[in-house]
Order: sequence, then structure tokens, then C-alpha cells
Amino acid sequence: MRSYADEEMTAVPGGRVTLTDRRTRTAWEVEVAPYLLGSVPVTREWYARVTGERPAGGGEGRLPVASVSWGDAVRFCDALSVREGLTPAYRRHEGDGAEWDVRADGYRLPTEAEWEHACRAGTAGPRYGPLDEVAWYRGNSGGRPHPVGGRAANPWGLRDMLGNVWEWCWDVYDAEVYGAYRVLRGGGWFDEHWSCRASVRRRSHPAFRVDDVGFRVARSAPAVPGGGAATD
Repeated sequence: MRSYADEEMTAVPGGRVTLTDRRTRTAWEVEVAPYLLGSVPVTREWYARVTGERPAGGGEGRLPVASVSWGDAVRFCDALSVREGLTPAYRRHEGDGAEWDVRADGYRLPTEAEWEHACRAGTAGPRYGPLDEVAWYRGNSGGRPHPVGGRAANPWGLRDMLGNVWEWCWDVYDAEVYGAYRVLRGGGWFDEHWSCRASVRRRSHPAFRVDDVGFRVARSAPAVPGGGAATD
């Protein structure tokens, strides 16, 4: 059986990333351990193969899967883990809630800090390259998503970190204000240039589905020492 990691995962070094929020005008630093991240967003082909479900919308198998909720993405991660003989990362609750077992070696959604750290790939500007070269966005997409991997990679070999589809992250956006809403990152094919920047944060309900929102998967590497679970 072909492993997802064989062809679609990139090793990301650890480091420190500064996250910012324009709404609250706050900034905070996060230490990130080494991990693996999908080199491209999950495709329609992979989603269908792993879940047995036909993704919403039409188009080629290498298009990024979209119209998937945060809960759908969590279920995909666990299904992919089982398929490859790994320990699922999530203990799912009724509805769209979940706990993350940080000891598990299975697939999961990246944290928001992991996502931005990987997107920046050691660069300091708002983007890791000229927008038209690295992203599909409103200015060049023709009003539609495109097969993954068609734009230039960032310095760590990751593609489509900006544009094409927004990507779900594990984190709750702001529980005190928005409840269970989860973080989205990266911008999509319908967005103007200002949304396709490494620091831009968007939020949505975990049951939300729309045609410019997808996800990519992560794995902890090396295994997290100690134990415990991160809850929502």
C-alpha cells in the first residue's frame, strides 16, 4: 500500500514563529518542534480514496479537496492514520468536537503556529515569493481552483501554502468571543491579494463548508514526549 508520507509529506524543522492578530492588535511567540507537513493540500483523489466519499464539486483528482468542514478534515486524518497502521490523533466527540492525543503518531491538522512557520519557511516578508508565482488568487485563478503543486514552492519545498484553498488548522480562533470557531489560513482562489499573506487569519464554525476551503495534514516528528491530550 502506498503511504501518504512516501510522496506527499515534507520534513519541517523546528523553530520560533511570531503570530499576530490585526483585530486585537496582539502578537505572541510560539516554539514549534520538528514535524511533517503535507507538501500540498489534500486532493480530491486522496480524499475519495481514504474516505470512500465523493468530494463535493467537480474537476480533476489533483484539485484540492474543498467544501469540507473542520470536522470532515479531522475524520479524514483519523481514517488515513488507520489506513496506514498509525494511531489516530483524535478522539472525536459528538458533533464536530475532538481531543488531540499528542502522543499519537497519526495524521492530524497542523496547529496555527506550525502552519505559519511552514508557510514562511525562514522568510521575513508577507509572502515567500512574488504572489503570481506562488499562489492562485483572484488576480490569476480565472475564478476557479487549480491542481495542487502548479505554483512555485517555498524554500522548504511546500506548495500552495498561499492561495488555491484556505486551510483548516487545529486551533480555536478565540473561544471567549467566537466559541468553537476554528482558524483558517492561506487565502484562496477567490481572494484578493491582501488575503494571501503568511500572517492573515480567518475563522469559521467547524461545521462550515464552502468551495474555497480545504486542508493539509501534519504528523508529529519526532514523537511528543510525555503524554496527555489537547482539547478544544
